[in-house]
Amino acid sequence: MDFNVQDLSGTFSVGDIAIALALSFVLSSAIGWVYRATHRNVSYSQSYVQTLVILGMIISLIMLVVGSNIARAFALVGALSVIRFRNAIKETRDVGFIFLVMGVGMACGTRFYTLAVVATVAICLAVVVMQRFNWFQLNVQRQVVKVQVPADEDYTSDIQDVLIRHTTEFELVSMESIRGGAITELLYTVKLRKGTEPSTLIAALRERTSGQRVTILTGYDQTDL
Repeated sequence: MDFNVQDLSGTFSVGDIAIALALSFVLSSAIGWVYRATHRNVSYSQSYVQTLVILGMIISLIMLVVGSNIARAFALVGALSVIRFRNAIKETRDVGFIFLVMGVGMACGTRFYTLAVVATVAICLAVVVMQRFNWFQLNVQRQVVKVQVPADEDYTSDIQDVLIRHTTEFELVSMESIRGGAITELLYTVKLRKGTEPSTLIAALRERTSGQRVTILTGYDQTDL
């Protein structure tokens, strides 16, 4: 029996490994800092950013292993396909950053060093510019109004009268029976008139709904009475 072990590491030098991993680390870290600087919402996760850096280096390592060997590439795809991620992505742009570090890692692992650097600079610059100048913002300033009313009477017309006086636009989104059928919950999207405060609309609605619960959601803020 032949117990000889063949080491294939000679297909690339130690210098290739060092450059690919070091460059992927530097570029992925730069992407992580850009993500941190342009992140706006409260869902920021340090663990996610660190994972971006690690992912870039891992992809670089995988590309070094694969090289130009097609059979090896298919074997790695099969091995990696068993991995399942349970964490939900909180924002759509997070997916874009994942693909960005993957692309940079691939470029580093296949020794397209100039491409990796130029692509990182160009795409990060695009992200910064879009965030700085607030591109593609749609400022509709709409609110969500939840109104609970007794189920034994029809309060729809009374609610709509209030909405006509205090909003410029409104639309009934859903109507649901809750608390064993004792309460009907109506969900509207509205656009408040200029100068109208959410508390004013809440007070007017409570006068028409026998003092039942009224909730107004504006982005991440909530007014509830």
